[in-house]
Amino acid sequence: MNKNILHTGVQDFILKNLNTDIMSVLLKKPIFDKISNRELAEQLEARKKCEKKLPTWFATANIYYPNKLNIEQTSSETSAKYKAGLVSGKSLVDVTGGLGVDSYFFSQKIDQIHHCELDQNLSEIAAHNFKILGIDNVKTHAQNGLDFIKNSKKTFDWIYIDPSRRDDTKKRVFLLSDCLPNVVQNLDLLFSKSKNILIKTAPLLDISAGISELDFIKEIHIVAINNDVKELLWVLQKDYQGSISIKTINKTAEQDQIFDFKLQSEKEAISEFSEPLTYLYEPNAAVLKSGAFKITGQNLQLKKLHINTHLYTSDILIDFPGRRFKIESIFPYNKATFKKSGIKYANVTTRNFSESVATIRKKMKIKDGGQIYLFFTKNLVENVIVLRCFKV
Repeated sequence: MNKNILHTGVQDFILKNLNTDIMSVLLKKPIFDKISNRELAEQLEARKKCEKKLPTWFATANIYYPNKLNIEQTSSETSAKYKAGLVSGKSLVDVTGGLGVDSYFFSQKIDQIHHCELDQNLSEIAAHNFKILGIDNVKTHAQNGLDFIKNSKKTFDWIYIDPSRRDDTKKRVFLLSDCLPNVVQNLDLLFSKSKNILIKTAPLLDISAGISELDFIKEIHIVAINNDVKELLWVLQKDYQGSISIKTINKTAEQDQIFDFKLQSEKEAISEFSEPLTYLYEPNAAVLKSGAFKITGQNLQLKKLHINTHLYTSDILIDFPGRRFKIESIFPYNKATFKKSGIKYANVTTRNFSESVATIRKKMKIKDGGQIYLFFTKNLVENVIVLRCFKV
């Protein structure tokens, strides 16, 4: 951490040059003593990435920014606020603290936060930013979080851990046991220091695999922002033996779409099927990730179009965790019929369909956009059909 970056003149430069071309900064002669132009460029790049993802940091003067990779890997404020709503008590250990975004929001719910970060430079940056942000109940530890827990004589109300989604060779991994640190291998240690563990994993992680790897899972939260799943949150409670609750949320500017269910209920649910009726429903990304394919229809009294088509239909419009459409017409999928429809512009979606959106657009000469929504799918008798819809 180069503290010269915090000097007033340098900070003014960073504030005034947010949209400056980075290459022009790198190619200039040195602008400030004891600060390389590359360091300046890194501050500009990282701050720009915070504008929407971390608006509190972006709007606060004298924040020190780590490299842009750290910004990309950290939680957004939206998802960090959601996580903070899952915890309570007097103490929490953030095992993999990073920039400290999660710790910042946990500090508003928990009396004492221990922020552990193995990278000493990043730990110093987090400590500086906590001070600037007016947070005084977060203690930073520049060390391995598991070592901190192991050597501590205290127990904690919560332990939070966000294992790295890459292995030693920097390849993406899809199992918890392949992440760093290895949560599965260290569960006994974690439970020896806390009854409550919160684990954040990437959306790519297979939920069924995670369930098979972990013990005492109480809840799994699937968090999407603007229909893009950002993270899976695993709430573990020591000795918990009940049914696992699946909680999905899709946060948008207009609303929070929420759909919760018990894992066992999905296994026991029975789908009802129908030809397309008046309205069509497309689940949001969080619901689809959860695997709530039968319970969605059963709980909301909707019919499915096909066992492998996760689209639902009804004659009465209802609230739904996803997009809603009114079906205007239905026709078979072939060039002659499509040509008669006269559709030139449309938003195209496929479900349980053999061809890609790109192939359909090329074959049917459909340009993107407009008010029409086309769903290419299969009906109950395996016929490929097109549903022409308008968004409700």
